[in-house]
Amino acid sequence: MNLTIPSLLPNQVNGEDRPAAAGETFAKLDPATGREICQVARSRKADVETAVAAAKAAQPGWAALPVARRGEILRIIAQLMQQHRREIAAVVARETGKSLKDAMGETDAAIEMGFFVAGEGRRFYGRTTTSGASNKASLIMRQPLGVAGLIIAANTPIANVAWKAFPALLCGNAAIMKASEDTPATAWAFGVLAKEAGVPAGVYNTVHGLGEEAGAPLVEHQDVAIVSFTGSCAVGRWIASTCGRRMAKVCVELGGKNPFIVCDDADLDLAVQWAIGSAFSNAGQRCAAGSRILVFDKVYDEFTRRFVAAANALKVGPTDDDYYGPVINEEQVQQMLDAIARAKQTGATVLAGGHRLTDAARKDGYYLAPTIIAGAAQDAEITTTELFGPVTCLYRVANLDQAIALADDSPFGLTAAIHTKDINRAMTFIGRIRAGVACVNGGTYGSEPHMPFGGLRQSGNGWREAGTEALDVYSDLKTVYILHNPQAV
Repeated sequence: MNLTIPSLLPNQVNGEDRPAAAGETFAKLDPATGREICQVARSRKADVETAVAAAKAAQPGWAALPVARRGEILRIIAQLMQQHRREIAAVVARETGKSLKDAMGETDAAIEMGFFVAGEGRRFYGRTTTSGASNKASLIMRQPLGVAGLIIAANTPIANVAWKAFPALLCGNAAIMKASEDTPATAWAFGVLAKEAGVPAGVYNTVHGLGEEAGAPLVEHQDVAIVSFTGSCAVGRWIASTCGRRMAKVCVELGGKNPFIVCDDADLDLAVQWAIGSAFSNAGQRCAAGSRILVFDKVYDEFTRRFVAAANALKVGPTDDDYYGPVINEEQVQQMLDAIARAKQTGATVLAGGHRLTDAARKDGYYLAPTIIAGAAQDAEITTTELFGPVTCLYRVANLDQAIALADDSPFGLTAAIHTKDINRAMTFIGRIRAGVACVNGGTYGSEPHMPFGGLRQSGNGWREAGTEALDVYSDLKTVYILHNPQAV
């Protein structure tokens, strides 16, 4: 099995590699060099309709398999991913620009998600309960939704595929993956492995293309029973509205502007280490990135000194196996540079970074220096808007009450972290913070396969991905009553 990126990346529909119906393609560029990696099928409405028809036809047969058998097939996919982990990581690294080390870590996390979800096929969590009537059994069982439209972001491509594809398939749905146009090769590689594992034709399909040309028709299609989307708030709101009009189920996992609180009793070395990872790992391209760092006044100056020094010492670019890579495309670089410029115009100060890296090794790539900004107002654009890159802001706070108040004063509510040695402060923070994920003495990022992930307000619409809770996204409940007559025995 060859996972080398082909020169023309096809759609995968009904078990076959297919070009776009109109024969159109677009170029996938390498974020590290700006050079073309391959051409990609540029799908449109006709391609989506073909994929949905194939999925709709294949779904009943897939749903008829015992859920444990579906789990066994998913386990084979995870095993194949494990066997080919280096090849998958190489694809991820190539099309994202991240280091091979980081790509391997992401691939291993995706494999663990596959194994976890496969195991849920032996549980699947219905419920047996009592009835108020005699000779009546009451139970709840899961049933598939039908065709699932899966639309993902580019930041962690193989993990994003795994988070949606595995639970969608386990629950008996057929799926259509519309990957980000910035990371199509990773989605293609997963499709190759799914076919090799024995997923029946039509059950799992990959359609490449631009959001408005391929993603929108998938969202609008009457036969797509659920749309699961990870991406921007603006697109997420449109998807939720569009699905709502046709009464389709929708799961949106959107942005974050995640607070990282440093108390005056924190271990500053540990806090700096986790703040660096929260703000700058994956070039800051995490919905869970620590982009608002709230530091108690008593330790603000010392923390800032250490934090700036650590940011300036980061290795950015293709230097060895341990570096932070570029952001995903040219537009993303320009958006952040413009946002930094506007912040400076409104009185904020750049303490580190703030510029594009243009030396010989990185001049053609999409590299932004790790950036730390201080002095931004609480209602400033850079405080309230997700940038999705290696940019974070420092804020001075007087005490825990002010820190939590400022942390919660945000349109988002995804993740949050606090660094303190005081258990009372930690528990107060956990109880009061308005976020889907809270961490004590760690980072704002990081999620395990068996734990639910999602947020409040503009970070999502209430569903949780990963964990057993992901089954609730991709299945519906059926209430069953069984009446019997003991006299007939």
